[in-house]
Amino acid sequence: MRPLIFLKLGGSLLTDKTRPNTPLLDLLERVAEEISSATSRCKARLLVGHGSGSFGHTEGRKYGIRKGVKDSEGWYGFAATARAAARLNRLVTDALWEAGVPVFSVQPSASAVCRDGELLSMSVDPVSRALEHGLVPLVYGDVAFDLIRGATIVSTEEVFAWLAKRLRPNWILLASDVPGVLNGEGEVIPEITPRIWKNLHEEVGGARGFDVTGGMHTKVASMLKLLESTAGVQGVRIFSGMEPGNLELAICSPSESLGTLLKADH
Repeated sequence: MRPLIFLKLGGSLLTDKTRPNTPLLDLLERVAEEISSATSRCKARLLVGHGSGSFGHTEGRKYGIRKGVKDSEGWYGFAATARAAARLNRLVTDALWEAGVPVFSVQPSASAVCRDGELLSMSVDPVSRALEHGLVPLVYGDVAFDLIRGATIVSTEEVFAWLAKRLRPNWILLASDVPGVLNGEGEVIPEITPRIWKNLHEEVGGARGFDVTGGMHTKVASMLKLLESTAGVQGVRIFSGMEPGNLELAICSPSESLGTLLKADH
């Protein structure tokens, strides 16, 4: 069986998160071409996810969807956030398709159900079947119905964590607009384990621009939790997708020293 890699394209990589609904189309085209080159050259199976960037996060923050929905205005915001996230997903889908990637978009909100902000269930079958038939499933940060809050938002990392427990990827790659996880002096931290994180987490910041899911600090914490609870994942690599060649290198050689490596304590 060919190795399975989860790749997230950060919203900060694909959009200008300081300006609402602003895609970085030239960068998206280059990223899609790198993914196409990697999928044709390397033997890994690939699942791609992307953040909502200045699309879904803008609407989500405006209506406070992450915290829940209580009235008609909130439900309007819920639908507006879903629409915004789907608009960016269409741009990503089209860019990958035009680059030659047999991408198949899977909408998380079509099946995701949460309980007080925690993902409780989501259909895995469309993703697993797409992989079986040589397609590249594409998921994204999206809204979800919630049994306690009415509705909430699920991040791409939360979708990855749900799928990882069922599909057992070998690697998880998070491509961002920064070279890795940075310490208080702005230097890349080469490796983080849960033990190291206990003494380090206060140095790592949140998010620039619009982000209702917590930014880098939340990403690291959630991925370390995933590593501790999911067997088979060799590591999570956080790196810059801004530098040409990094994406292809990460997909084809995920163990290569690039950015920050997250791994479980042994």
